[in-house]
Amino acid sequence: MNKPKLCPICKKPRDHALKQPSDSASENPYAPFCSSRCRDRDLSQWFGDGYAVPGRPASPEEIANEIVREDRD
Repeated sequence: MNKPKLCPICKKPRDHALKQPSDSASENPYAPFCSSRCRDRDLSQWFGDGYAVPGRPASPEEIANEIVREDRD
């Protein structure tokens, strides 16, 4: 038997909110999330800088140089 796929936000089976069997994950309109609530929580993390790409922060001079290069092109 296949293990149900879990929502990356709440860790519940993705189909629990739809009250469908686990085999219907492909029909979930919120995939890979279980519900619109979890989908919106993920979007909020992106908007609120909750997710970040690892690396050192850019200095203001580097940002200014990048803007100047774009204006020249």
